[in-house]
Amino acid sequence: MPRTEHLFANRSIDIERAVILLREGGLVAVPTETVYGLAADAQNEAAVAGIFRAKGRPSHHPLIVHLAAASSIDEWAREVPDSARRLAAEFWPGPLTLLLRKAAGVSARITGDSPAVGLRVPAQPTLRRVLELLGRGIAAPSANPYRRLSPTTAEHVLGHLSGRIDAVLDDGPCAFGLESTIVDLSVAEPVLVRPGPISKGALEAVLGRPLSNITEGIRAPGTEAVHYQPRARVVLLEGRPAVLAAAEEDPAAAVLLCGDATPQNERQHVLPADARDYARGLYGALHVLDASSPTVIYVQAPPRNEAWRAVNDRLGRAAATARNAASG
Repeated sequence: MPRTEHLFANRSIDIERAVILLREGGLVAVPTETVYGLAADAQNEAAVAGIFRAKGRPSHHPLIVHLAAASSIDEWAREVPDSARRLAAEFWPGPLTLLLRKAAGVSARITGDSPAVGLRVPAQPTLRRVLELLGRGIAAPSANPYRRLSPTTAEHVLGHLSGRIDAVLDDGPCAFGLESTIVDLSVAEPVLVRPGPISKGALEAVLGRPLSNITEGIRAPGTEAVHYQPRARVVLLEGRPAVLAAAEEDPAAAVLLCGDATPQNERQHVLPADARDYARGLYGALHVLDASSPTVIYVQAPPRNEAWRAVNDRLGRAAATARNAASG
């Protein structure tokens, strides 16, 4: 297996090295404002195939193409409704992915044979520089093994994919910590496919119409019932007393609390009661707790309101099992 280079974004030579590797068909984990992505030249079929091998990702699971500018959207989509252009004008660069009917030349490998392609213009400065120098779109799902916890630092990437990829371009922790919001505009009624940093209300304000939540039949990244999972089983419990009581029964259990509390040991972690700050720290906390090899991770369920929608989506998938996903 190849050695994985650790590149640093504060040196321009390392950005240039990352671009060279991508031009040569390599796989480079790159920082985005959401999570670290596993990048390949989106027009290089062999390189894109390497993403699926490195992640152990099924070939039918589509990828997101990251672009340097919104002006490139017409190269990738054959139908770009006015609603898409309005959302792009408001939220790009940023953590929003638009599903649009793909252009004729877009590889079925990227879309998983779906008629739609996911497009995003990221805001992260280092990744934007990579895209500008490369001059092409990059396919970049999260840089982690399939269904596992998304990485928000270069160290998370190296912990799971070292030796499977060519390099990690390190630019510190990700700003948002959760994957992009996905909106499907390839269908008659716009659909919120995956909640994320951009809220449903903000999207609807720009669209001037409500977004549907009916996602049946839509294939998009990160929407499988079982996803975003640490190695240890995740169990959601209502209220801090229930979490602490469950942990008392099992000294090898780990605990993730929300709000004003002080961790009592290395198997406890506390995240802020603010939804954005909680989201930014969620995957990092789960990575830390999982590294202690707990028997289970008990998570205090956060509030169930619109501000917490994306967090609850990720925690629900992290706590899902193959059995309850099939029955649900």
